[in-house]
Amino acid sequence: MKFVDEAVIDIAAGNGGAGCMSFRREKCIPFGGPNGGNGGKGGSVWFVGDRNLNTLIDYRYNRRHEARNGEPGRGSDQFGAASEDIVLRVPVGTMIKDFETDQILAELVEPDVPVLLCKGGDGGFGNLHYKTSTNRAPRQKTPGWPGEEKKVRLELRVLADVGLLGMPNAGKSTLITAISNARPKIADYPFTTLHPNLGVVRVAPEKSFVVADIPGLIEGAAEGAGLGHQFLRHLQRTRLLLHVIDMAPFDDGVDPVKQARALVKELEKYDPELAAKPRWLVLNKLDMVPAEEREAHCKDFIKRLKWRGPVFQISALAREGLQPMLHAIYEHVHAQVEQLAPPADPRFEESMPVVAPVVDEPVRPVRGARKVVAKAAKADNDEPVDPRFAPLEPEPELEAAAPAAPVRRRTRAA
Repeated sequence: MKFVDEAVIDIAAGNGGAGCMSFRREKCIPFGGPNGGNGGKGGSVWFVGDRNLNTLIDYRYNRRHEARNGEPGRGSDQFGAASEDIVLRVPVGTMIKDFETDQILAELVEPDVPVLLCKGGDGGFGNLHYKTSTNRAPRQKTPGWPGEEKKVRLELRVLADVGLLGMPNAGKSTLITAISNARPKIADYPFTTLHPNLGVVRVAPEKSFVVADIPGLIEGAAEGAGLGHQFLRHLQRTRLLLHVIDMAPFDDGVDPVKQARALVKELEKYDPELAAKPRWLVLNKLDMVPAEEREAHCKDFIKRLKWRGPVFQISALAREGLQPMLHAIYEHVHAQVEQLAPPADPRFEESMPVVAPVVDEPVRPVRGARKVVAKAAKADNDEPVDPRFAPLEPEPELEAAAPAAPVRRRTRAA
């Protein structure tokens, strides 16, 4: 399948249906009143990220996507039916921009999350909508509202944690083949890779990250040399760049230091923010350098380049020096992910309910309370009753101090 990471399409939502002006006319029913219904709502246009797609080839040739209009209202209190929405599925990581203003409308970075781009028009009102106690025979109606219409540009930017950067034939495809299950094309001529490749690197159980391999860059890519720098957009969402250096070029006249500096200049021409991302050096193809000369060769390269960042000496073909590099990459990516994680809201944190301890406190009897004889009830198993729930007997001192209630005597009427 051909890899397409850019497409321009036209999208249009449906118009709302017009309202209806109608009156009920039946035999023996004078002044039937209005019965014109409202129009239906037009269909909207939604975009959804699909993790099973990896190219925009479906939108390269199908450039027009329209939703249906809503049905108009009819008499007999019949409202128009609303039209169904259309859902356009694109790869996860697609950026949607306005074609005229180049404004970013949406970024689909999560799968199965719908985003509304064009809202359908609302239906018009029929004369039944305007019926009131004072306006019993309205003769007005409104047409449906038009739906939105846009011309957008779709740009696919792959979602990867680490990006491989380097000149053609630097060994990027061999490296992603050695550390993941990706199987890009590998050959002994430049520009073998013509489109980005993704690979999942598993460092340990439940510890992994995604690597993106893009076509090689050469000096003058900003002016269109080679494949240009159009594929650099796929590295803008990465957290780390691995600059792969060919330490054993075929041509002895090629200077790796000069090539490395030229590639950095191309990054700065394309996007200064991309050039400012964390970048590590990966010195590849050291299996072709004699063992006794490797250390001196690498030190000389680092000294001439004036590099002070992390450096890894590997051989992707011989699988040498890969594990320390992969563990260091995972720690760096994992640390950045933890920093970007939003803090937990204390309002939604689960807390255990606090149970107040039960304290046995004596209950003071009420003055003038009736005398209650406490009866100790026993269960069938002759267990004693909790004294807290036993009936209380008033104290004799309080009972004697209570004033006696006056006695009423019934007198016979004279």
